[in-house]
Amino acid sequence: MKNDLISLITNKQAHIGVIGLGYVGLPLLVEFASHGFHGTGFEVDEAKANQINAGTSYIGDVPSRKLKEVVDAKRLRATTDFSHLSECDAIIICVPTPLRKTKEPDVSYILAAAEEIEKRLRRGHLIILESTTYPGTTDEVVQPMLEAKGLKADVDFFLAFSPERVDPGNQQFNTRNIPKIVGGCGPASTEVAAALYASAVAHVVPVSSTRVGPAASFQLPAKT
Repeated sequence: MKNDLISLITNKQAHIGVIGLGYVGLPLLVEFASHGFHGTGFEVDEAKANQINAGTSYIGDVPSRKLKEVVDAKRLRATTDFSHLSECDAIIICVPTPLRKTKEPDVSYILAAAEEIEKRLRRGHLIILESTTYPGTTDEVVQPMLEAKGLKADVDFFLAFSPERVDPGNQQFNTRNIPKIVGGCGPASTEVAAALYASAVAHVVPVSSTRVGPAASFQLPAKT
């Protein structure tokens, strides 16, 4: 399965899904679409989905011209219908994690996204968490949810964490040239996730586990 998915990625035949089309998710989806992939963005806000499908960007780092180009080419679309997750080969979670009063990230949006994925999870899927959260969320929270029906991470499907490092409005560093740290729940997951990001991001840094990613992201410079 690993080699099959890497082959789909290499040939740009993998369908990319991104849950959450904010300042992290929309630029990422547009980047993949600009590199020849077909992508579907998932939003709970129907107005945002309609705006994207009209080729109009509400994110400063995504010019409407660039968005409209991939929308018109039928390589990118947005939807509020999460049943289309079943059509995706790779699904990236980019939902917000606002801070609670205790200064801890609110992972309720991550849980909601994982629930939607779990309903459609199949063998060979690649699931990546990008949302800013505490170390351990991927393997302690997301992994058990996805394995609930009997599929095993790094064997039946692939699971990784890649901390978002976006600096909105920065004209020098963007989704394309900021180094991407990737840590899987096992070696196969790390390899597949790294292959996916390498197809659209200039520099990918694989690390040994999902827990290493958050620490490494603070130590790595914006550009190397």
